[in-house]
Amino acid sequence: MNTMTYGQTATPSADDSGLAAQLKLQWQVRGRKFAPLAAIVMVHAFGFYMFQSGMLRQVTHAILPQVVNITFVASPEPLKPAPPPPKTVPVVRQAPAFIPPIPLVNVVQTEPTITVAPPQPRTSEPATVSAPAAPPAPPHVAAPAQPKTVSGVEYVRAPQPVYPNISRRMGESGTVILRVLIGEKGQAEQVVIHKSSGSSNLDEAGRQAVMRALYKPNMEDGKPVPVYALVPINFQLG
Repeated sequence: MNTMTYGQTATPSADDSGLAAQLKLQWQVRGRKFAPLAAIVMVHAFGFYMFQSGMLRQVTHAILPQVVNITFVASPEPLKPAPPPPKTVPVVRQAPAFIPPIPLVNVVQTEPTITVAPPQPRTSEPATVSAPAAPPAPPHVAAPAQPKTVSGVEYVRAPQPVYPNISRRMGESGTVILRVLIGEKGQAEQVVIHKSSGSSNLDEAGRQAVMRALYKPNMEDGKPVPVYALVPINFQLG
């Protein structure tokens, strides 16, 4: 015979209800502490989801202002009119002038002939008239001899040139050669410039010095004769 045993049902006691209240209170306190952390985790998870799905980029484009690029294009230059085509000028060719041919003339060559004039009849010879006698020619007078030019000359009083002040200030220098006619008394009768020094002031100073000089007369056959001599006067700045 089978027997069935029924046990007593456990009833909650006062200690069990107090323990449950404590556990509930602890869970509430823990829930309050972990609620901000859970919210942060959910926000990050939502942001990561939006970044992966592309929704974050669409929201950013919708919020931020879009950048518009503006490019200024210069207006094209006006087209220049095409140059007119070159004019075609017809070339007129002139016909060559007609030159008639020169007719040929036959020239008959003839031998030269010498014509002798006929002799004239003789007439009576006229009477001869005697011409008057020519006057006698004057006696020949010999022209005076031109003085010769000597290569050297001796001085009784040598030339003493004076350097012009204006030439000294201008720095002029040079040598003037003078052609002097020395008379029978040893004086300069004529002085001309044979070769210039390049300065008119120096030439004149040399000429004056040669005119004041006294020369030894040139002797020929024991007599003094006039001669020409070339006298150089040198002007140099010291």
